[in-house]
Amino acid sequence: MGIAVSLLISAVGLILALAVHPSHATSVDPNTVGWILFVVGLVGLVLDLLLWSSYGPGYLRRTAVVDNRAAAYPARRTRGVRRTIVEEEEVPVSGPGAPPPP
Repeated sequence: MGIAVSLLISAVGLILALAVHPSHATSVDPNTVGWILFVVGLVGLVLDLLLWSSYGPGYLRRTAVVDNRAAAYPARRTRGVRRTIVEEEEVPVSGPGAPPPP
């Protein structure tokens, strides 16, 4: 979610929960919606801080990749520019829709 988005959701939730006073009864209570947004923002902030590799447990993210293919497959020695050679073979098509042979 991100720290900025979590703080923004929490701020909107606190504004709705503490600063808005509804004048008449409606089907949706803005104070309840505010508290829900506040809790969701706090949970997102805590999760983001826990999964942040420089602050929280960094072992949850892999930072180094070990490639052992070099030992298993030694590099070929090539001189110059590598080229790709494509060889195409003509295969005769047989069947009911095939063109007649020349």
